[in-house]
This record gives sequence, C-alpha cells and structure tokens, in this order.
Amino acid sequence: MRLGYCTITWGGVVGDATGVTSVKDLFYRTNGSMETAIRDISAAGYEGTEMFDGNLLEYADRPEEFRQLLADAKLELVSVYTGANFIYADILPDELHRITRAAELAAQFGAERLVVGGGARRAAGTSEDDYLRLGESLDRVTDIAEGFGLSASYHPHLSTIVENPDELAKLMDLTRIGFCPDTAHLAAGGGDPATMIRAHSDRIRHVHLKDFRREPFQFLPLGEGDLDFPDIIRAIQESGYDSWLLVELDSYDGDPRRAAEISKAYLDRLLEQ
Repeated sequence: MRLGYCTITWGGVVGDATGVTSVKDLFYRTNGSMETAIRDISAAGYEGTEMFDGNLLEYADRPEEFRQLLADAKLELVSVYTGANFIYADILPDELHRITRAAELAAQFGAERLVVGGGARRAAGTSEDDYLRLGESLDRVTDIAEGFGLSASYHPHLSTIVENPDELAKLMDLTRIGFCPDTAHLAAGGGDPATMIRAHSDRIRHVHLKDFRREPFQFLPLGEGDLDFPDIIRAIQESGYDSWLLVELDSYDGDPRRAAEISKAYLDRLLEQ
C-alpha cells in the first residue's frame, strides 16, 4: 500500500462564496497555500496527495506550474474531492456540470480517482425518495468519472443522509459507485469502521484514514484518538484492496506538517507489524 495525505489540513474546508448564488460554481476549497501543503506532505514522507476541486481549479490556467510543483516534490496527485446535494432535481444539472469540471481537471493533472460526498438532509426531514435520488445521482457521477478514465467513490460524511451503518447499507444497494471509507466519519456516525469496511469490502475503491475522539469530539492524527487502526488495516487487507491509503485531517491546532508526520510515523509502525 502507498501512503498519501490530503491538503485539507492546510486551511480547513470552505466553499466558494459564489456558490451562495450560483450552484454550478460551489467548489470546495481550503484557504491554505497548496504550494506549502505539497512541499510539507512530501517532506513528511508521503508519495501522493488529494486536493479539493476548487484548489485544483486555481491551476487550470497555469497547468505547467502545478505539474512542476508536483514533480519537484516527487508527489503524485492521487485523487480529487468534490460533492453536492444530489437530491434536488432542479439544481442537479448544475451540480453535475461542476462535478464534470472537477473530473476533467483531475484527469488533466493525472489523478486516478474522483471522491464525492453529499446527500443533503432536508429541513422537512429525509424521505426514502431522497436515497433513490442520491443513488441515481451517484450513478451519473460514476459515468462522468469513467468518461475521464477515473474511478469514482462515495465518502459517507456527517451532516448528510449517509452517516450510520444502516444508511450506508441502504445507499450501497441503490448505486454502483465505489465506497471510500473515512474511518473517523464512520465512527462518528455510530458505526465500527472495521465492521463497515468488511461489510462493503467488495466496493472499496479508495480509503481515507483519520482518527477520532468522541469526548470531547475531535478529529485527530492517527494513533491519537480512540479508533482501532490495527483492526481497520486488517479489514482493508482482507478486502483485497492494495492501493493508496490517504490520511486526512480537517484541521490541526499547530503546524499541519507536524500532524502529517505524526500520522506517517504511526502508519509506518503499524504496517511494519
């Protein structure tokens, strides 16, 4: 397995403000320097990285600059993260327009994978039809990704209609998209990450590793929270998945490079065992 690290830690997760009035422009972003992030991730010993679609968009008009940045750091762009509401028929075409642009950029810069989150929770409550709409939309995302030579996977996430094990199982029966387990979000949603990985082992196309402490609630570098990563890694290996493991941490109270180094040292020890 090869190890990568997501650039989100260098600035946290935000959305493009233009998306308030223009859904087609609502790209994810992190406010930190991608140049610093890429150099720090490489210096921490990782081989690959994942970026938000909005941060990659910043290099659309200067592609050689970004390719050189990756080359200098000896780092691969493994995956690009995007997302949408997916359940509102009226705005879905604009959301898919944006996801198509994200997939196009991912392919342009040599990524292998498109990772998506989403599935809005309505103020009036979630209906069974919302899961049907989400499943159908994710099939269309899969078609878009495959059109650009990418593998698509769905990332369960807090605040969406796919948080807990039952919700994930329901969705997996309604779509052919791959599964990207995020260990911390699965645990925070009430599941056991290793159990959920085993339950959907044939659907795994990508992996996000993140540690989690429930009290007080906090996402943490690997080895600093409550999750059983030896069992999680065993479950991943049992599935037959033998590819990129992407460490993700939304924010860190300190130098983000230090957080990357902590997780890398922990993973190195764990994989050696």
